[in-house]
Amino acid sequence: MNLLPSRLAIATALTFVAVSSPAMAKDSASSDAADNAAADDQQSENSADRDEARESDPHYRGNIVVAADALEELDFIAGQDVVELDEIQRNLNGQLGEVLAKLPGVSSTSFSPGASRPILRGQDGERVRVLIDGLGTADVANTSADHATTIDPLTVERIEVLRGPAALLFGSQAIGGVVNVIDRRIPIAVPENGIHIDALTAFDTATDLRSGGASIDAALNDMFVLHVDGSYRETGNLEIPGFQLTDALRADLLGDADEEEEEGELEEAEELREAAGQTGFVPNSGTETWTVNGGIGVILGESTFGASVGYYDTSYGLVGNPEGGHHHGEEGEEDEEEEEEGEETVSIGLEQLRVDFRGDIALGDGFFSRLKVRGGYSDYTHTEFEGTEVGTVFDTETVEARVELVQNGGGVIGAQFTTRDFQAVGEEAFVAPNETTQLAIFTAQEFDLGGVQIEAAARYEMVDVESEPLGLERDFDLFSGALSAIVVSDGGTRFGVTASRSERAPAGEELFANGPHIATQTFEIGDPNLGTESAWGLETFVRSNIGDIAFNASVFFQSFDDYIFLSPTGEEEDDLPVFAFFQEDANFFGFEAAMEMPIIENNDFSLSTDLRASYVSAELSDNGDVPRIPPVTVLGALDADIDAFNVRGEVQWFGEQTNVAEFETPTDSFTFVNLYVSWRPLPTNQNVVLQLAGENLFDATGRRHSSFTKEFLPLTGRNIRASVRFSF
Repeated sequence: MNLLPSRLAIATALTFVAVSSPAMAKDSASSDAADNAAADDQQSENSADRDEARESDPHYRGNIVVAADALEELDFIAGQDVVELDEIQRNLNGQLGEVLAKLPGVSSTSFSPGASRPILRGQDGERVRVLIDGLGTADVANTSADHATTIDPLTVERIEVLRGPAALLFGSQAIGGVVNVIDRRIPIAVPENGIHIDALTAFDTATDLRSGGASIDAALNDMFVLHVDGSYRETGNLEIPGFQLTDALRADLLGDADEEEEEGELEEAEELREAAGQTGFVPNSGTETWTVNGGIGVILGESTFGASVGYYDTSYGLVGNPEGGHHHGEEGEEDEEEEEEGEETVSIGLEQLRVDFRGDIALGDGFFSRLKVRGGYSDYTHTEFEGTEVGTVFDTETVEARVELVQNGGGVIGAQFTTRDFQAVGEEAFVAPNETTQLAIFTAQEFDLGGVQIEAAARYEMVDVESEPLGLERDFDLFSGALSAIVVSDGGTRFGVTASRSERAPAGEELFANGPHIATQTFEIGDPNLGTESAWGLETFVRSNIGDIAFNASVFFQSFDDYIFLSPTGEEEDDLPVFAFFQEDANFFGFEAAMEMPIIENNDFSLSTDLRASYVSAELSDNGDVPRIPPVTVLGALDADIDAFNVRGEVQWFGEQTNVAEFETPTDSFTFVNLYVSWRPLPTNQNVVLQLAGENLFDATGRRHSSFTKEFLPLTGRNIRASVRFSF
């Protein structure tokens, strides 16, 4: 790891070089200002029309990041993105991880078409918090990659992504960052014309997608607003280019088939050869999801209150590794029957009932300007099926509450409480029942010291994890803090440095797992003696908006003490590969960069470029590599606006990943080419958008390195998708 300081210096230097380009572009652009004035006016008028249409939406909340609008910038979290409806429609998918996978520093678990969770800076699971309007999703998606997140993007208004030590404001499970999804279920304003309707529908060829979602806000009077929304999505088996399995896995299966044939097991040999020859689609990869939500908002001047109740239901197949069996039970005369059961397809049925409350109270011009209160209750169940037989049932009951006092001078003070009662029931319940309670206080403050802005944030959290059946209880006291110094140039460019310290307690699954996990086809073993995971972080960043040129970049380094990770041991238990939770020091280094820049602007035509890149490396203290770290990725896009049409062409390149952990396989590089054509047919309503998308146009084979299932689940092949979005 002695190369890290030099890497940091090189990346920082590259950041300075890159940011100088927009500055030079500004000088060049100023000489042509007079020639382009008419074009600028036209572009401004089009932009104003879209902004006005967006702001007419009663749910539009301005450019805030999560609930921390007490601060002008969240500079101690340098990587920030806000994904609006245009980008959600363009990257529409049933799983949140896939919707966000093109952002710098973001990848996805891609476990199956029905379960794909965001990965931020190479970190996922218990290090990335997924929120719904500031509160946790209260599912169990963070405990295992095969568990879906209970969010349907069809009814989402916007998504906020924070990369970096977001644990300071949002919980000790956010060392890697936060994804906050803002939906429409609790109204915060009275619709302008008494009613507001949003809808999105989409169909595609690669999954036989049929989907639609809609929401309605209706004013009962000038104080009360009623909200109803719902969605439905169904997909068939995933279409892929070429073989389902990697060449290495196919070779192994064909070798096994030859051995079975030599032993006279002709039927077994034929099944293995059939699995090795599977091409064109992935069996057992279909999904079905539906949601319904209802809420009411009370608007009292500058204060608002509201509550909602919602239901989420999904079922999806899990793609199995044809090389690995899932055999269990006693040896003897029932072996053959139980082996046949082990070959059954695996699927998950998931449902969640969720109740939410929010209050935003104006306090006037005193020291505190607002009091914000959020509360939520979730009753979550998912069942893992082996064929038609129930393998394991996961039940989780969660209560979370959060309160914030927003300061008039800039800053926030808050407290948070969460309790989660987790139970896994069934023959293959691999985690003992456990209860986790978290209580935290936090603050974030900003100061101006004569040209240098200072941000400071801190969080103290008490965590209790108890498993009554095992007679085990663990208590943790956690402290996280960050300090940023930011310099703002005359042109508005922000350059800063952040130092941070974050701590996380091991989760109940990391402590108490011990048994076969049917969905992942692994035998998972936790460690009840795991200690606190902590990380020191150092990050430099630059953000620049010069004219129409937007540029941002971050270079980061995190040094973990007692990093917790799940890794194969090379052993087998119950005919399953054993995966165990280990703890070891680790170092993460990486960078993210993005730039949007106009190329041509005139009255009838404009062309701009969108460039993104990210890289992360992660090594353990024994010089081994952290498992499933995404490779370097680069995305380049051209956006053309021609009257009411927008045409966007994308090329996204994923590098090869050869820095792999023990028992992990490398992945090859691949390139996806995408094309999107959008039409806004109504000049008076820019929120009506018809779109035709062509993704992976050259039908390239891609395997996401961060996925547990990459060897037998490639990414989607060529896909044509049509979608319609409207809001009025």
